[in-house]
Amino acid sequence: MIELSNIWKRYSATEVLKGLNLKVEEGEFISIRGKSGAGKTTLLKIIGLLEQPDKGEVKISKKPVNNLSDDEKSSIRVHQIGFVFQFFNLIPSLTVLENIELPLALAGIDKNLRKKRATALLEYFGLEGFAERFPNTLSGGERQRIAIVRALANNPRIILADEPTSSLDDENSRLLMDLLKKVNRDRKVTIVLTTTDLYENLPTRIDYILKDGRLFER
Repeated sequence: MIELSNIWKRYSATEVLKGLNLKVEEGEFISIRGKSGAGKTTLLKIIGLLEQPDKGEVKISKKPVNNLSDDEKSSIRVHQIGFVFQFFNLIPSLTVLENIELPLALAGIDKNLRKKRATALLEYFGLEGFAERFPNTLSGGERQRIAIVRALANNPRIILADEPTSSLDDENSRLLMDLLKKVNRDRKVTIVLTTTDLYENLPTRIDYILKDGRLFER
């Protein structure tokens, strides 16, 4: 599903990724641990086609993507990749239901179908009671769970979760991981999750450390 070969990335004088290699099979759930500044977010941005590596090849679903046009990359992001960010990135002026509809609108889905799909997702995860609430009325854990549901709106094949538990307490972190496990198990979505916690017990099947610009399996 994801293949990175000899990936290099530099910002100014700092070499962040140094010949990094990664293969992620379809339906896999992996974690990438590393200290702040290790390059985890950069790595996810390269997988998510938001950043271009300085050197190396990126393949999504066996297709080379480095040389695709911006429109082609945007189409892959909209239809194949869901993003979960560290600080939720929900739109405060929209209800929960409207936030989940947003990726569907970007994909050109009809308004009635958008609402039907978003409502069905909330019901599937037992979160329908949040539909008409606004993000600022939700706890951090609730907002992050809604962010995951939003990431699923266009039935992506890949979810990239950038330190999704970093601002959550232990209980909400567990609830979030339970939700990601359900997504991975029931929907066969490939998940790549990053964390700065080197010791947290994670439900991922493969666990990597990002150190000195390269990945090492734990």
